[in-house]
Amino acid sequence: MDAATISRPAVAEIWSWLGEIPDPEIPVISLVDLGIIRDVTWADDLLEVTVTPTYSGCPATGVINFEIERSLREHGIEKLVLKRQLSPAWTTAWISAEGRAKLRDYGIAPPVEGTAACAGALRPLEVSCPRCGSLRTERISQFGSTPCKAHFRCTDCLEPFDYFKSI
Repeated sequence: MDAATISRPAVAEIWSWLGEIPDPEIPVISLVDLGIIRDVTWADDLLEVTVTPTYSGCPATGVINFEIERSLREHGIEKLVLKRQLSPAWTTAWISAEGRAKLRDYGIAPPVEGTAACAGALRPLEVSCPRCGSLRTERISQFGSTPCKAHFRCTDCLEPFDYFKSI
């Protein structure tokens, strides 16, 4: 082995560093928990990080890429390339169980899987209130604080909350 191979950090360690980078729009969840970091590999002495944005026009993409580069450079990674992967498209199914729990604890209802299709949009969503757990909730607006969220209200505790839309 050459010196570069011996001194480079293990991929598992790099994943743990990436797991500390918060999403700029929802800082309680990491980029890894969000599921947008798709792959981390070494190609000789070049680290390749593959990122799939939540959607192609996501306004946070530039900030996310900057934070990934900043963090990895702070950990001593000198040769780095970020690869943008649009296919397969990101889906809320990629949000980790821990990420879903973090969203709920933060007051954002995690996505209800299986509701992204057109037919799913026609039936009422059973969104659990992140504050009291009630399923007696109603959509106030399809548009929330960011494009990926809708605004709901619980009819039991009467608290408003964001719902992370299923994609």
